[in-house]
Amino acid sequence: MKASRLTQIAKELKRHAPFTAFGALTGIMMLGVISLVELSPDISHKIFHIFHPTHIILSSLVTTAMYRQYGGSAWAAIPIGFVGSVGICSISDIVLPHLGGTLLGAKVTFHVCLIEHPLLITSSAFVGIAIGLLRPWTRVPHAGHILLSTWASLFYLTAFGVADWVPLFPFVFLVLFVAVWIPCCVSDIVFPLLLTKRPTTSSLK
Repeated sequence: MKASRLTQIAKELKRHAPFTAFGALTGIMMLGVISLVELSPDISHKIFHIFHPTHIILSSLVTTAMYRQYGGSAWAAIPIGFVGSVGICSISDIVLPHLGGTLLGAKVTFHVCLIEHPLLITSSAFVGIAIGLLRPWTRVPHAGHILLSTWASLFYLTAFGVADWVPLFPFVFLVLFVAVWIPCCVSDIVFPLLLTKRPTTSSLK
């Protein structure tokens, strides 16, 4: 990998850290409300299955659009948009929250939406890919992607995890930050840029 690409990737990760921290903070605020009103896991389950597919739509949109903006072909953008969204979003919204919740001592059920709800997940990815091909616009969808990823990760914890969350707020913040920061930047920026040949001289636009 060229040094210029590594420098650009490091710059993007650094640039997105503050907004990711803000997103994680909104997640903690939502967790406070959830704990206060004693929201049932069933409602959290339904909310998760709204945020996670919507997250996949935005992720596949941005991944596809970024790849196209940097000279990738439309046909190659389809599998890249699919893998970059479904695969990496599953890590962000499911795998890392599951691991984080388990490390915090919560009893967390492992729920993989791609297996449990394949039509919902694949159709969400293809909707995002189609929009990304027709309208390669990235900045606002990427910001929404980060927030939705944070909220999806949070509601995964409350839907499939059982714990007294209030004393764990600082640690949940860290779980949300890590679960969103690296996977979302990888999905939207690193993954498509690694697969293109054009110099990486600009950011999301």
